[in-house]
Formats: sequence, structure tokens, C-alpha cells
Amino acid sequence: MKNASNRLNLSVQYACNREGLPLRTDFVRWARAALVGGGEITIRLVDADEGQALNNEYRGKDYATNVLSFPYETEPVVQGDLVICPSVVAREAAEQNKPLAAHYAHLTVHGMLHLQGWDHDNDDDAEAMENEEKEILAALGYPDPYAA
Repeated sequence: MKNASNRLNLSVQYACNREGLPLRTDFVRWARAALVGGGEITIRLVDADEGQALNNEYRGKDYATNVLSFPYETEPVVQGDLVICPSVVAREAAEQNKPLAAHYAHLTVHGMLHLQGWDHDNDDDAEAMENEEKEILAALGYPDPYAA
């Protein structure tokens, strides 16, 4: 049995049409792969209106984005929320010719790293974060999300 410090408590909220969206088990697999230690995480899937309102309120950007990360704590376990906008994810996957599941996996991993303090504010941090994402996704069986 895993001890509490390695336990992942993941809630998935479908606040939009859930047809064709990944299952909770998918999000658990992707989040666990990117998590060091334990976590109490909520993933909320939202429509474009809610995604835009949150992005505007918290980042001052008046459009829906693919994933927003809201970190609360990193010790003793990671606590935070990820907000994913499926309409943006689907549009990006189509534009980039990526399998939809691979794009969801990437954005979940990306968001989970943000919850643990990773960032991409400068070139060195961006490169380190991208390399970590590539490693995690490869271990999950997904291709490099940054490949041309």
C-alpha cells in the first residue's frame, strides 16, 4: 500500500459536454506519471466561456486557453487545480495534426509540472520543462509533442 505522501487524490469535473473526452482513468495515468510524491488535484474540463473568463480574471488574457494551472501547495503533497478547455485542445490537436489523446496527455503533464513549481518564463527553464515533458510522455508511449 502506498503511504499518504505518495497518494494521488484526483477529482475530475466535467463542466461541459463530456462526449469524446478522456476518462478519469486517463487523467489519473497522465497526472501520476508527472507527479513526484503525492497530490490532491482537481482537473476541471470547461467550456470556452468559462475558460475565457478564468484566463481573463487570473492572467489578464481575454481568450480561452488550453490549460490553466492553479497551484496551492507543494509540501507535504502537491495541491492544485488544472482547468482544461476541450474546445481549445481539440482545435490545437487538429491544427497540429496530433492525436487528441496525445495532446490531452501533454497538457495534463504540462499542467502537473506547473503545479510542482516548473515554469517556462525564460529559455533555460522552458528547455528544462520541455525535456521533462518529453521524457514523461515517452514513458507513457506518446511522441515528442514539440517535434515539427
